[in-house]
Amino acid sequence: MERRLREAVRYLGYGKNTADERTCGIIREAYRQLEETAEPKSICRVFGMEQKAEGRIKAGPLEITSRNLGNNLRGCVKLVVFGATLGIGVDRLIKRTSVVDMSRAVILQACAAVLLEEYCDRVQAEAGNELEKEGLFLRPRFSPGYGDFDIRYQEPIMQVLDCAKTIGLTLTEGYMMTPSKSVTAVIGAGPFRKNCPTAGCEACGKTDCAYRR
Repeated sequence: MERRLREAVRYLGYGKNTADERTCGIIREAYRQLEETAEPKSICRVFGMEQKAEGRIKAGPLEITSRNLGNNLRGCVKLVVFGATLGIGVDRLIKRTSVVDMSRAVILQACAAVLLEEYCDRVQAEAGNELEKEGLFLRPRFSPGYGDFDIRYQEPIMQVLDCAKTIGLTLTEGYMMTPSKSVTAVIGAGPFRKNCPTAGCEACGKTDCAYRR
């Protein structure tokens, strides 16, 4: 719980400051409510990957152009296409709470983001364990909207995963996901371990890394 507490405080924008005991109590209660409400689901598909010049990537039916993603995937031979959600119940809980107490709703938003990252990390670890049997190692998740990886790639990724049927995840015309506490990502797999943290570039201090997004 202490790690979760620290992460929620970070999402709430406290920086290096600590939250007061009252706020910490609300955070703990928010996690309790979310654990009772969330119905996490995920879907993964793995494709052989071909990387061409100028950040062009081909993996199964996906064709993506992104220099930032291309840097992240350098040396990879497979691409894990990934989607996950905490379920519509979390959205409903946050919406109900926002009507009566907006500050608690903001805390629920932060805690839900932490839970979603935790869940994604677990699913990624499971996929990584399977791929290591083939001598392949995963890079950090890379989602549409990072750097020059256009948010519009949400659509073909979700189509490839058939997210509406498999995990109940849909997309609005503005490329926002419903339920909102959801994520899509691609994860490169290559024959060399790069020692990247699961949490990704934001958690890594190596600012000169060639694979940094």
